[in-house]
Parts: sequence; C-alpha cells; structure tokens
Amino acid sequence: MKKTKILGISAFYHDSAVALIEDGKIVYASQEERFSRIKHDSKFPKLALKNLLDFTKTEMKHIDYIIFFEKPFLKFERLLETYLDFAPRGILQFLSAMPIWLKQKLYMKREISIELKKIDPAFNENKLFFSEHHLSHAASAFFPSPFKRSIIFSADGVGEWSTTSVAIGEMNTIKIQKEINFPHSLGLLYSAFTYYIGFKVNSGEYKLMGLAPYGKPIYKDIIEKNLIDIKSDGSFRLNQKYFDYSTGFKMVNRKFNNLFKKPVRKPESQIEKFHMDIAASIQKVTEKVVLKLLKSLKNQYRINNLCLAGGVALNCVINGLIQKEKIFDKIWIQPASGDAGGSLGAALAFWYIHLKKTRVVKRNDNMQGSLLGPKFQEKEIKIKLDKLGAVYTQVKNKLLAKKIAKKILRGNAVGWFQGRMEFGPRALGCRSIIADPTNKFMQKQLNLKIKFRESFRPFAPSVLESEISKWFELDCSSPYMLLVSKVRSNKLLKGKKIKNLNLNIINYIRSKVPGITHVDDSARIQSVNKKNNPIFYELIKEFFKLSGTPMLINTSFNIRGEPIVCTPEDAFNCFMGTNLDILVIENFILEKKQQKKSLIHNYKDKFKLD
Repeated sequence: MKKTKILGISAFYHDSAVALIEDGKIVYASQEERFSRIKHDSKFPKLALKNLLDFTKTEMKHIDYIIFFEKPFLKFERLLETYLDFAPRGILQFLSAMPIWLKQKLYMKREISIELKKIDPAFNENKLFFSEHHLSHAASAFFPSPFKRSIIFSADGVGEWSTTSVAIGEMNTIKIQKEINFPHSLGLLYSAFTYYIGFKVNSGEYKLMGLAPYGKPIYKDIIEKNLIDIKSDGSFRLNQKYFDYSTGFKMVNRKFNNLFKKPVRKPESQIEKFHMDIAASIQKVTEKVVLKLLKSLKNQYRINNLCLAGGVALNCVINGLIQKEKIFDKIWIQPASGDAGGSLGAALAFWYIHLKKTRVVKRNDNMQGSLLGPKFQEKEIKIKLDKLGAVYTQVKNKLLAKKIAKKILRGNAVGWFQGRMEFGPRALGCRSIIADPTNKFMQKQLNLKIKFRESFRPFAPSVLESEISKWFELDCSSPYMLLVSKVRSNKLLKGKKIKNLNLNIINYIRSKVPGITHVDDSARIQSVNKKNNPIFYELIKEFFKLSGTPMLINTSFNIRGEPIVCTPEDAFNCFMGTNLDILVIENFILEKKQQKKSLIHNYKDKFKLD
C-alpha cells in the first residue's frame, strides 16, 4: 500500500530546513546550513532537499503534499499595520523592506514553486499548502511527544503576528488558546539584550545565556520598571519607547542606551563586568516571565504535561528551572525548537489535523533521538578519505569504543563522526567533539585551540542515563541536551567562594568534572542510552570502566561561525585546521601526527564570526 509522503519546508528568515514524513513517521530532517556551510542559512533549502531526496530514494513526483511553515500574507499584514501604527517613524525600514516583499515574499507560493520546479519541472502547485508559524511550532513539539494530552507553550521572536502562544494538544488535534502578539515579544526582548552586549541576533542568544552566570542581576528592577510590564498571570507588554526593531534597523535605541548609561558593546571588544550583570539580569527577568506564565497555565487548565517549542525553548537554563520546580509532572522539548523545526511541525500538522489521521503515542517520543539527517556508508567514506589524502586505520566495531576511550583518557580531543546527523542545533554524539571531563586543562584547550571561540563558553556532558542522578540534581532523562542542572554537592570540590567574578574563573577547578562544570556549578546535560545511540553509549561506557566517570565532554563538531560538520570532507577539513588530536569517522581512525603536514591549513578565519 502506498504511503503518504509529506514534505515540510521552512525558509527565508533563518535556519532553513526540510523534513519528510511518511504516514506520520519522521524519516528525514536537516537544515540547509549543514550543506551550504553558511551558518543559519535562510535561503530556500535546495541542498538539504536534494540530500533528502537522494538519501530517502524519493522523487518529487512521489511527494503528495508540500507544506510551508508559515503564511506570508499574514506576515505582510503585520508589517503593513506596524508601519502604519508607528508612522512616520520607520519610513526608511518600510522603503527598504517593501521591494523584496512586493517582488518575492508576498508571492511566496510562486517563489517556492519556481525552486521546486528546478528539481522537478512537472511539479504541481496544487500540492503546496501553508501552515501558521506558531501552529508549526506547536505541532513540532506535541505530535512527536510521548503525551496524549498536553499544554503546548511556544515562544520566539515573532511569527506572522504571534510571539507567544498557548495551545492544548489532544491526540491528533491542537487548539490554540491564547496568544501574545507583536511587538510584545519575549524572544525579541532577549534578542535586544543580545544585540546590546555585542552578540549577533538570532545566533548569539546562547552566548548571553552562557555569560549570565558570571554576573549578578543588579539591573533586573530597572528592566521590569522600564522595559517590560509583567502581569500577575505572566503575560506582558514591552515599552516600545526603548526598542527599534519595529521601525528601524537596530534592536534598541538611544533611550535604551541611556537607561543603562552605556552604548551598545562593539562585537569582539572586551566583555566587562557590566555586560555580565546585564546578561544575568535579562536572564532572570526571562525566567520570571516564563515561570509565571506556566504556573498560571497549569492552574487554569489542570493538565500535567507540557510541550515546549520556539526559540525561547532553547534556553535550557529556563527549561531546567521548569523541571526543578515541578510545575508539570512531565515536560518534553522539541530538539529543533527554532524555525528549522517548523518544517517538521508543518508536515505533522497537515497529517494529523488537516488529514485527520490517527496518532500513535510512543512511551519515549517519536523523534528517534533527533538523528534524522544523512549517513555515510563504509565504502563511500573510504573513497572520500583516499581522495583527500588522509592516513587512517580501520578497526572492527567491537574494538572502536575501547580504543578511543583509552585515547580520550590520555588527554586527546576527538572529532567523533557516526551514523545519521542530528536535526537541531545540538550535537548529540554523531557530529561531536568529545574529550575527558576530568581533565582540568580541557575546557580552555577546546575553547581557544580547537573551537577558536570565547573563553567563557561552557561545555556539556554526555552522561550515561542510568548515572545522571548520581552526578547531577536531575531526576529525569535529557536526551536532547536541553536541561541545565546543578552538579551534586558530593562531586564539588571544597574551596573558597569566589567573590570577584570574571571570565578567567572558568578555569577555576570547582568539581571532579571541571571540563563540564560552569561557574555556577551547573551543566547542560545530555543523557545517553543504548537505544537512541548505541555506539556513543558504548564509548561512554568504556570510558566509565577506565576512569570511573560515566560521561564525556560533548561539544558540536565545528569551529566558531561554522555550521556543524555534515560530510566526511567537512569533518576532515575541520580536523586538519584545528588542534584536534584524533578523528573518528565510523570505524576509520585518523591521528593528526600521522597526517601529511601539507594538508594542515588555516581554518580559524574560514567562517564569518557569529
């Protein structure tokens, strides 16, 4: 019997992506950036789509429906109304934005059809449909979740109109209950502060989150008094006098700068105590809003499950607090919570809601560990490595974990390339750089000599699921690295409290696993089990046997500004351009000292800084 194939597409803002489902089962999902090598690539995902078709052995004519993740006409309506509301302010932005809207974005069906006809000249436009932005987010979270019924909370910058939405999911239905609309946006508020302290919007928000523990929230009251009016139920309004994102080309204006008595920090300039305190303050305000909102929703709807999606759901510190405070019995977070996940949500929404198909709920979830991208076969890898001039050894799968675990314990940093590529922003043990978390020098080495990034950035542990509660104050699994929790007190080292916080204190040894312990004694945890990623599980298990530590440092396989590696060629280029010691691609092992020196190249400046 023929399976119904539905293609989901997100594009034209940031993190373009494609996803394919067959009779409701997710068979493929990936972001365009992995193939184009342009981080957060917003263009039509033609390369990702080509890989999808090749990998799944699908032709365009076999796809029954194609769903775009949002409705351009509604977004255009929002832009027009915003310009009219703020007129004459914003006239320059209006004049800048209108040509591209009138030429391209307003006629999105035509533009998408043009791109699809490049792949299949016989493409039928009648197959193309449009979802709503926040419905796509909600569907991406609820339908793969292990819940029959759940509150769905989505928060991001802005979709068409909505910036924050609440929905109730029940089996194969989703009903939007409440929305907060533009220009009042928690995501844009956080991005405004990201911009203010010199990080890139839609990219540097996670840096802001990582910087926050270095500071004290001394500006929290100023923010709440002037910038955001938080209601008793957690709903909010932003004071537009201080922001420029509605009418200008910047996130904040002069009044915002004057409020904090400092100008916008120039990118790459020195980070001061002020910036740390600002980061800590906006993080606390954001936490307050989200927790208030969720407590109010729990009291109103009396539903024990929560699903999270949208860019704000990638704030794993907030997610950890939701889990810690036990507002809900269970929470589930879409691993590709941003716009990339909208491609998947759009396809799932069409299958369950529009086509009214029966939903089967699995005990864990239906995301398959979010390992949904391409995979490369042994024969193909060997051909690629030979062509690159690589020197390698090949070992049997049974010996791989033991051999690499020993090398990690000896202080080697390893590029780890296995199986299907992850969907979403986190490397989950398939396109990862891994190392020993007990090594007191490893955090600095990885940041400065391998990742070429800011020294204050923390690293995550990948932990055997059965051992999590022994090492962290977390009593549930965290398969997608989306929960932050404290290291248990018996794993911390006793010493003097640090009074003067600065970026150098990241190198202060505060626990038995200094490589993953942030300055506030926390860690962003990934739990690993045998079912979702058996090879990575075996590696951690072998390292546990050797060291007594059931975890590894896990960071994405890339350098600053670079998308996570996708192909063996990407992995080799990163390996030869950094101070990585070892590269493992499936069962091929490459050691840096054995490679031709002529293949070593300057990699640090290859990608635009994020």
